[in-house]
Order: sequence, then C-alpha cells, then structure tokens
Amino acid sequence: MDDALGLIEALAGGADRVELCSALGLGGLTPSPGLMRMAVDCGVPCYPIIRPRSGDFCFGPDELAAICDDIRAARDCGLPGVVLGASRPDFSLDLLALEEMTAAAAGMDLSLHRCIDLCPDVAEAVEDAIGLGFSRILTSGGARTAAEGLERLSQMIEVAAGRISIMPGSGVSVQTWPLLAGLGVTEVHASCASPLAQDPRLAYFGYQTGHEKRTDRAKVAALKALIA
Repeated sequence: MDDALGLIEALAGGADRVELCSALGLGGLTPSPGLMRMAVDCGVPCYPIIRPRSGDFCFGPDELAAICDDIRAARDCGLPGVVLGASRPDFSLDLLALEEMTAAAAGMDLSLHRCIDLCPDVAEAVEDAIGLGFSRILTSGGARTAAEGLERLSQMIEVAAGRISIMPGSGVSVQTWPLLAGLGVTEVHASCASPLAQDPRLAYFGYQTGHEKRTDRAKVAALKALIA
C-alpha cells in the first residue's frame, strides 16, 4: 500500500505483513519517512520497498548511496525489514550493488523484489538471492501476473528447495488464487486494491492520473479467508 489510508485498510482486512511504498501505480517507490514511522507500531511487520525512482533497476553510485541512506532510515525508524533489488544492464542481478544494500540492512529481514522477473537465468538468480541472505523473493514468475507465470514459479520453487520463500505477486486475487494454490507457497503478495473516485478538477491540474487505486479491506479479508 502507498498511503496512510491504504495501511489502515490493509490492517482492517487482516493483512499479516505489509509492504510500504509510494507510487503504487509505478510498481512502488520508497515511502516517506512519515509513513514509515506511522507503520512501526501498527501491529504487523511492515517492510518498505527501497526504490528511489521509476524505470529500470540499474543504479549508479549516487543512487546507491541514497538507497543505502533510505535503508538505514527504515532501520532507525524501527521497521524490521526492507524490500530491495538491483539489476545490471543485461537484467541479471547486480550482486555488487545488492551486497552494498544488504550490508546497509544488516540485522533486517530481506525481500528481493520483482527485478528478478527480468533475469535471464532465474535459477542462478535464486541461488544468488540465497547467497545474499534474502528470506523471500517476490515474483510473478517472469510474466505480467503470477497466474500467467506458473511454469517459472514452479521452477523457482524447485530450485529454492525450501531454502528461501518464493512469494507470488502481481494480480493475486480471489479470482486468481485457485490457479496458484497448487504451488504450495506459504505466503503471497497482493495489493487488493480498488479504483479511487476521480475528481475532474484534480485531473485537470495534473494532481491525479485517473488510475489511482487503494488497498481495500474487503478484498484483503476475502483473499485471506480463501487462502486459509
């Protein structure tokens, strides 16, 4: 979720863990310090994604320094984990960048985000994530949605062999869960979002894109009940 009201909705729906972000429509960017502080005592673990901009996941030295500062800010807030990722120009994982990020996150729980869906060698990427100390991998199996990426998700689960959690995400809902249930995964990632009402005045001035969504407590509760 990407704002305070989204956090409230996720908690009301019974979410067991929350990924904090801003700009959900761009795949999630680093949340504000205020939102991170708000989430610390909400009752469930909250992990911020640390991604400074939209676009690719190839980060230069200045961006990497800012990322590491944001990781330390999340830890200083008291958040227990972070969601990270970095790629090389060929879309393989940038191990040097990730080593620097994970060092900055020492003592925190680590999730690797969907940059892995771009990796040309997914088996190698899973092994790299394990070596770097990640606890889980958020992935759609290299497809637009997890329901479309079942074959690669199954491959990743086989490679992981219980050493790291493979967490399906993207398009996970009450409608698509029956397709994913056979994977035997222990956790899933879902925005459970509904479109927000649009105000033409805000759109006119460029304050709304017309595509904004927010986590919906009813959708969270329905998905959780179905998985249970």
